[in-house]
Amino acid sequence: MTIYRRTPRDAKKAGRELRKGDTFYVTLDVAKNIAPYEDGHLYSQYTVTGTHPLLGGAMVGGQAVEGIVMRDGPISTSPPKGLRNVATPGPQVAAPFGEDYEGFLDEAELRGLEKQVAQSNDPRKRRRPGSWRV
Repeated sequence: MTIYRRTPRDAKKAGRELRKGDTFYVTLDVAKNIAPYEDGHLYSQYTVTGTHPLLGGAMVGGQAVEGIVMRDGPISTSPPKGLRNVATPGPQVAAPFGEDYEGFLDEAELRGLEKQVAQSNDPRKRRRPGSWRV
């Protein structure tokens, strides 16, 4: 496992040493005020797709590996232990109803739901298109 720090020297070193097909990983911080049920740290993985035609450094799509190290660094050549990939599904916060769940709707509740549906589908009670504009 090699770690390239967020320094110009390590960025150039990563650009020289990583070859086409190599995968490297970047640790990401997650804002808990925006995603409260998400993990605090995730990692993202990049695969080197080629080299720069003029300068010869490693490239990921149209981005130079040097730029990724300087912007998102540090990077490592092995996945971080205990962190989840940002591309995998997030943690499940609420459990689904199991096989033993039996929720019954009584008549009054069904009538209320039918009334809501009937009112929302009545063309005479709908807003005319464009009426939300001021």
